[in-house]
Amino acid sequence: MSSAVVRAAYSARSAEYTSLFGSLSSTHPADRELVLSWAQGLSGKVIDAGCGPGQWTAFLHSAGVDVQGVDLVPDFIETAKQACPDAQFSVGSLERLPTPDHSLAGILAWYSLIHISPAEISRVLNEFARCLKPGGGLLIGFFEGPAGEPFRHAVTRAYFWSAEEMSGLLQEAGFSIVGTHSRVDPGVRPHAAIVAKRGLTPGRVG
Repeated sequence: MSSAVVRAAYSARSAEYTSLFGSLSSTHPADRELVLSWAQGLSGKVIDAGCGPGQWTAFLHSAGVDVQGVDLVPDFIETAKQACPDAQFSVGSLERLPTPDHSLAGILAWYSLIHISPAEISRVLNEFARCLKPGGGLLIGFFEGPAGEPFRHAVTRAYFWSAEEMSGLLQEAGFSIVGTHSRVDPGVRPHAAIVAKRGLTPGRVG
């Protein structure tokens, strides 16, 4: 799915989305613990890729992490800047993050890959590899299910990934898998998260 479609869909519902998910009170305590422990193990700048209204960026900033939030949706970035004026936020695409090659200590992509189609996902993972320094960390969260299967998300079409298939795609992009996490909570779609590390040599870029 194109960035323009995703941007338009979230722009149209940015206020509603922020009211529902713009606070960490809507997140699972295990997710907060995982994200924080991962980020605090890094040394250097971290990008929250697809930061939405900035709740995770603000959370990490308050913990002393050098973090920048990046999102396609200008309304989200404006909301994030107002909520956390001391943190860095910018409008940008996952396909081309605003950072030099091999400059980041980490990238958080928490549910921001769910609208990337199977045909485009490797390009985004290769972009993450471009941005991360050797040994840099990546943490992604997503809905777990049959790999690449579309489903009707409340905002716009999204895709399931299995932890196994996503791990394979990460490895093709030059990452090693540090750990995987899965959880099934009542009334919500199954959740998965993968912690990965960029290898000493880059994966495919293009």
